[in-house]
Amino acid sequence: MLGRRLTAAGHDVTIVAPLTNQSGAGTRLSSGSTIKVRHPEAKVWAVDGTPGDSVSFGLAEVFADRAPDLVVSGTNFGPNVAALATHSGTVGGAVAALERGVPAIAVSTGELAVPVPEQILNAMRPTGEFTVKLIDRLRMRAKNGPLLPPGVGLNLNHPVVGADGTGTARGVDVTAQDPQPGLAADYTDTGDGNGTWKVDVSVVPAPARRGGDVAAVAADRISLTPIAPDWNTGRRAFTTAAALLGGLRP
Repeated sequence: MLGRRLTAAGHDVTIVAPLTNQSGAGTRLSSGSTIKVRHPEAKVWAVDGTPGDSVSFGLAEVFADRAPDLVVSGTNFGPNVAALATHSGTVGGAVAALERGVPAIAVSTGELAVPVPEQILNAMRPTGEFTVKLIDRLRMRAKNGPLLPPGVGLNLNHPVVGADGTGTARGVDVTAQDPQPGLAADYTDTGDGNGTWKVDVSVVPAPARRGGDVAAVAADRISLTPIAPDWNTGRRAFTTAAALLGGLRP
């Protein structure tokens, strides 16, 4: 859907995507000695692996001669805010591009609530329309240079607005990733004797941090969170950790 929207807007789009559902794959890259790839039509490739595998293959083979201007990962069915973003395959695909020096945007539609499939599918239309506007803005500001600063990507989360999901977001916020877990898993031993446990996943109610992605989406606003391809902390946290660890010897 997003690929068609970008193509209709005049962008030259090549799709290199996972062959199967890879929700929650995070930044994982396959370690096997082979990988299966299908090429059903021009500008469409299906990789039997994670989003990260798809990006890796795309940049190494499909775009071997020249890297694309931008990698767009998504749009994901459901949100990738708070800790969901950390484990997201959609965000993982964007991170794989950033690691290789290619600007990237992860795109998701939804909010921290029990999903209503029809609403989310409907909301993917305004998500696509906004993504086109965002890329157009980046191209205009880039002035023939990189669309984003080196090593910086964007995690875009679009809310589901209106009873049917077709509503327009109330605005756009540049946010930070909320530190709350978002989801929690509860495990129950089935008692079958072979180590099988039932897993129930639920939304964890928690106050949304001001200026965070959860707060923005909950207010029917689009969240744009700058992301980096590494786990370095800020200078303050680094200094604190260095003080705690100073003087250690092997």
